[in-house]
Amino acid sequence: MNRVSVIIVNWNGKDLLSECLEGLRSQSYRDFETIVVDNNSKDGSVEFMREHYPEVRIIDNRRNIGFAAANNVVLKDIKTEYAALINNDAVTHKSWLENMINALESHNEAGFAACKMVFRDMPQAIDRAGDFYSRAGAGILRGRGESSENYNNQEWIFGACAGAALYRMRMLRDIGLFDEDFFILYEDVDLSFRAQLMGYKCIYVPEALVFHKASNSLVYDSPTSVYYGHRNLEWVYFKNMPAQLILKTILQHFIYDIMALLYFLIRGRGKYFIKSKGDAVKGLRKTIQKRRQIQRNRVVDDDYIWRLLEKELFFHRWDRRLHKN
Repeated sequence: MNRVSVIIVNWNGKDLLSECLEGLRSQSYRDFETIVVDNNSKDGSVEFMREHYPEVRIIDNRRNIGFAAANNVVLKDIKTEYAALINNDAVTHKSWLENMINALESHNEAGFAACKMVFRDMPQAIDRAGDFYSRAGAGILRGRGESSENYNNQEWIFGACAGAALYRMRMLRDIGLFDEDFFILYEDVDLSFRAQLMGYKCIYVPEALVFHKASNSLVYDSPTSVYYGHRNLEWVYFKNMPAQLILKTILQHFIYDIMALLYFLIRGRGKYFIKSKGDAVKGLRKTIQKRRQIQRNRVVDDDYIWRLLEKELFFHRWDRRLHKN
């Protein structure tokens, strides 16, 4: 049996799959299987993989069940020690998996690992170096737009982007898998938060390099990304933020939402943003039910979580969004 299961979720990504799968073929670490979960693609993705990548195990869904549920289809059943997730629009450096494995084996307290992701068409710039989470209750793409020469030290961070991450399966069995109600976006932030509450740390591994074709699978500020991103943002916050920290952060969270509304009105996406918040409220009862179990099972104190949270730089975020950096 392989030690690692590498999981790729695909939806109409035939034009992306070749580079992604060739990157995995070139990995220096070889003790892994590759599994592609196809969400009912109509572009010939499945036929293409069967012809050109016979080593890949394909799970062919009859409908698009979303990113979270598609990963869970595999995560529920695999017996491997690790699960590596990689987007179909990402290309791994040949030592990516080896460096991620080495990092987790060197840090027993780490339950998962994040890597350095740079832009495929502009590799001198960082796409993200793992994830932060702000005191306003919003995700932060760590290092976005900065020089790829930065963020060169292994260090503890809030979480990992599921577009290129490595997880211990024993951690996932302990904290639970991706929340399928999210469908897509913020499901990895939610998982990172739950992991931290349960005492599992995330190690950032700069030696593990990924080239990301950003916004190929989900277009920047598209109606889909606005809706799911800002609906799920609320669910992450109200599921996971400890009660005393909600009291400390709720005003910042409200200001963040107001500024986001103004931004999306300017961008012509206001109706999708407003719908996202309405549906977030509709799902709040279920979110609170999940919250009770999460908070009951957590093992870390409020001070630990507070130290993980970054100060929200509202106007910096506004400026970056306007300039799409």
